[in-house]
Amino acid sequence: MNSLPLVTRRDALKGLGAAALGAPMVYRVHAAAPSETVRHASFGASGMAGADISSLASHKNLKLVAVAEVDESRVADVKKRFPDVRVYSDWRVLLDKEKDLDSVNVSTPDHMHAPIGMSAMLLGKHIYCQKPLTQTIFEARQMAKVAAEKKLITQMGIQIHSHPVHQTVVAVVNGGAIGKVKQVYSWSGKDWGDRANRPERMDPIPKTLDWNAWLGVAAERPFLAGYYHPGNWRKRLDFGTGTFGDMGCHILDPVFGACGFTSPVSIEADGDGPSNDSWGLSCHVKYVFPATKFAVDKCELHWYHGSSRPPAEIVALIGTRKLNDQGSIYIGEKGTLYSPYIAAPVLLPEENFKEFQMPKLAGANHYHQFVEAVRGNGQTSAPFSYAGPLTEMVLLGCLATRFPKTAIQFDTATLKVTGNEKAQDYVRKTYRKGWEVAGL
Repeated sequence: MNSLPLVTRRDALKGLGAAALGAPMVYRVHAAAPSETVRHASFGASGMAGADISSLASHKNLKLVAVAEVDESRVADVKKRFPDVRVYSDWRVLLDKEKDLDSVNVSTPDHMHAPIGMSAMLLGKHIYCQKPLTQTIFEARQMAKVAAEKKLITQMGIQIHSHPVHQTVVAVVNGGAIGKVKQVYSWSGKDWGDRANRPERMDPIPKTLDWNAWLGVAAERPFLAGYYHPGNWRKRLDFGTGTFGDMGCHILDPVFGACGFTSPVSIEADGDGPSNDSWGLSCHVKYVFPATKFAVDKCELHWYHGSSRPPAEIVALIGTRKLNDQGSIYIGEKGTLYSPYIAAPVLLPEENFKEFQMPKLAGANHYHQFVEAVRGNGQTSAPFSYAGPLTEMVLLGCLATRFPKTAIQFDTATLKVTGNEKAQDYVRKTYRKGWEVAGL
């Protein structure tokens, strides 16, 4: 059986950001005339935004002309690497002043993905947006809708989507190697949550930070040192989406594509519910999906994060192998596929697949794919028409964790939740007065 090498997420991102790996679609790259230069702006200057800037700007035809960053202490590196870049503290001012932009990347905390992204799209800007695409289901639906209406080039930052190991999983399942999928068990060992309530204190706001701008569409509250900015916002209900939103869009991406899932019939969670301010640490979410070309009717998808893992009888299917900290196990009518996160998939039982040849896929550079598509060469592989529904699926799981042991149903046509009236309140959120955005 052919195998693929073990690759860490850091290795994968480094490879995807540095140079094209050779895509299924081959792009024509040539010395560009000035008119072919993609004029680009970044919302965010450090952390994931810094990584996105580096990867996008590694394409010789992209020019970073502006960044928006609410924390002055986080712009030194981008200024050093791009001396001519114009820096704004307010993303709205950037969009107002920079009239000639072709594209943007939105690499901020989750709660600002949709407000900034939608504002840019309404101005006709092509957009690379980090995962999860949005923080609410309604926002995801609207982002996909506007992107389609305006015929914009879009790409969600699920970089591993373009990696050969993810593409291989989708190809093997779509090709019928394990028959139609009956169950999928996916998990992440991360625990982006907190059982404690919000501290009752108020800390001095750093002089470099525009706290009001950082809050953006979220309700006002005191600054708490180390509690929100720069990294722990992922844990907080008003700013992040917990472990599920952080890793679900990565790990469930190949599941979504391999099984061809649409909207689930029902979702139910058990485990930690959120505290008054933060996502839970450990949980299990069960989805049930209607039949697809690649999955049986009432196909079950089980998600686990934190300390939760699939049951022992499911783990036993991978034999003596050590269960990876993140990954998926697909159970089909004719066999099982074990997919450790960013490592070679394995077909089981091995004796049944001795003659099976894994497809040899080259992968693609997720970032350069976006730049080339903006230039008119090819198309992206994770446009909002794909990323929107994927994000909706993940966010339905996040929503379910708010109501443990309560089965809910979702009408995708009307964006209505049944089975729990309170759950409807989390499909859409109200933006802070003065921060409203058209279309949201």
